[in-house]
Amino acid sequence: MIIAGLTGGIASGKSTVAKFLSDAGAKIIDADAIAREVVEPGTPGCEAIAASFGRSVLLPDGNIDRKRLGEIIFNDPEKRTRLDAIVHPLVVQRSAEMIAQIAAEAPDAVVIMDIPLLMETGMGKDLAEVIVVYVPESVQLERLMNRDGIDEQAAMARIRSQMPIEEKRKRATLVIDNSNCMSDSRRQALAIFNRLEQQSKNVTD
Repeated sequence: MIIAGLTGGIASGKSTVAKFLSDAGAKIIDADAIAREVVEPGTPGCEAIAASFGRSVLLPDGNIDRKRLGEIIFNDPEKRTRLDAIVHPLVVQRSAEMIAQIAAEAPDAVVIMDIPLLMETGMGKDLAEVIVVYVPESVQLERLMNRDGIDEQAAMARIRSQMPIEEKRKRATLVIDNSNCMSDSRRQALAIFNRLEQQSKNVTD
């Protein structure tokens, strides 16, 4: 088994690339999906967030009011750090459980850790490869404005809240340039999957 990380910048097309890799046969561990799972109503994660930020961050059905919570942490690094300290360990624990299950069922698997803030959180240091889905910042900006229907100032604020895409590109061990057509991105993703698959077989052998 080989475990690689997949990351990118906002509106870079990481989810599309993750689907290409999944279609090729990779096992995807989606950190965002896990982060939602570990704070579902009634979970220790949900209760910890309510205790830390107040019951006002809960909707009537018990779910986290993500918009409200986002407004609280977006411009407050201390509160963002406090939220990360609750959610991050739960995501790491659940990810480890999923990896153990994959290892038992498919020892030759290519596992992709799909983590938007892989580099910002330092979670990439123990992975065999770090794949960055890259587009220039100007493309990020245009796509984000179109996707979310927001103005340039709001889009840039979201882009600036992450590590610059050029820095991520430098730190990557593998890069998929998603600036061109979808078929080109698919070709690059399949080439990387084939490379990882061979690495996994070499490790197992």
